[in-house]
Amino acid sequence: MSNTSVFGNVEDVFQWMKQNCVARIQPGLERMEWMLERLNHPERRLKFIHIAGTNGKGSTAAMISTVLVEAGYKTGLFVSPYVTKWNERIQVDGEPISDESLVKWANHLYPLFVEMMEEGPGAPSPFEFWTLVALCYFAYEAIPWFIVWETGLGGKWDATNVVFPLVSVITQIGMDHKEFLGDTITHIAQEKAGIIKPGVPVVCGTTCPEATQVIVDEAKQKKCRLYVMNEDFHIDLIERTMDSQTFRFSNIYRSLDALKIPLAGEHQLQNAATAIMTLEVLRQYYATILEDFHFELGLRKVSWPGRLEKISEQPFILLDGAHNPDGMNALVKAVSAFYTYDRCLAMVAMMRDKEVDEMLKPLLTITDQILVTEVADAPRALPANELAERIKQMAPEKNVEVVSSVEKGLQCLKEWAAAKDLVLITGSLYLVSEARSLLVTE
Repeated sequence: MSNTSVFGNVEDVFQWMKQNCVARIQPGLERMEWMLERLNHPERRLKFIHIAGTNGKGSTAAMISTVLVEAGYKTGLFVSPYVTKWNERIQVDGEPISDESLVKWANHLYPLFVEMMEEGPGAPSPFEFWTLVALCYFAYEAIPWFIVWETGLGGKWDATNVVFPLVSVITQIGMDHKEFLGDTITHIAQEKAGIIKPGVPVVCGTTCPEATQVIVDEAKQKKCRLYVMNEDFHIDLIERTMDSQTFRFSNIYRSLDALKIPLAGEHQLQNAATAIMTLEVLRQYYATILEDFHFELGLRKVSWPGRLEKISEQPFILLDGAHNPDGMNALVKAVSAFYTYDRCLAMVAMMRDKEVDEMLKPLLTITDQILVTEVADAPRALPANELAERIKQMAPEKNVEVVSSVEKGLQCLKEWAAAKDLVLITGSLYLVSEARSLLVTE
């Protein structure tokens, strides 16, 4: 452990990052490999479940983690982005990393960051910074038995792709981050498939045929045992309510009946199937003791804020971090299927590098009035006036207004919403995070 103590608190860490980290996304592993060699390779001490995908990574990771914790395994979780507080990105047994540990490992890494910036491959991105903090915390302090390890962007060149996992997991794949991952499903799937390692079992949870074929080809080339959704494992809905879903899971090994998740939406059933199949791989390949009741109890406890999350009854406020076309389509499908309301009042904000028009098309089919805003401290945010103009061009009959802040938008929505109206906040996880912090008192 370094004796250097540059950072006294979390605010010092964030300030240094803001001034020194490269703000843009940096594909490539040279900075991670440079750092890990000088840190004595903490990643080699740990057992990872590596997850990539366009949508569903976080929910799938949460389900895997919750069942493992229920079974008594100390389990680390690395996810992004956070919804309430940054510390949520790094967890052990559901508890976020403490501010003290975060500062400790940032201080430990600081001299190496300076050396890398001056003499090595350059400054890290914020995601690389936090990935390294997570690896040090898990390897040298928390020491969990398993780590559920979610990619940030893509797969092949993602900062998390420096590990050799127990199992590689691919969730739903769709169009997102085209400037980095490619402009076709095939190109994006190829990037996601970059987490597949030779001989390591793969769970494929995407239902997109083009994406599935890419995963199949990559797994075959690397001689991996592959489990494909709707071929090697299946899920059948038994009962669905506004707040939960009961289902049956089956695979080539066995079946599990009457499992329940407190998450809405058909897409969450697909995520649950992917999570359970991943856990089955741990049972079959690595002698992990998981009884039926661990699945039953663990899945019932799953919580994933900001995904079809009901915040209040009066007015009825729903938060969902849909931030790409597939995510928005899943949200609209779930709202149409499970909720009855007189009017849908929405507050939206979006990032300028997203498929904005393709996200708006389904959203506009269910909304009656739309407030457009911008998220504070989000450099990629699409200006609210520009987003409002695009909405007016697509749906001139809609009532569209611009508000200066998320807080002001929430005040307006609460004033306008009648007893049987639905208030929907969506379009960006940054928006959901800010809105949630204003609405929820933990």
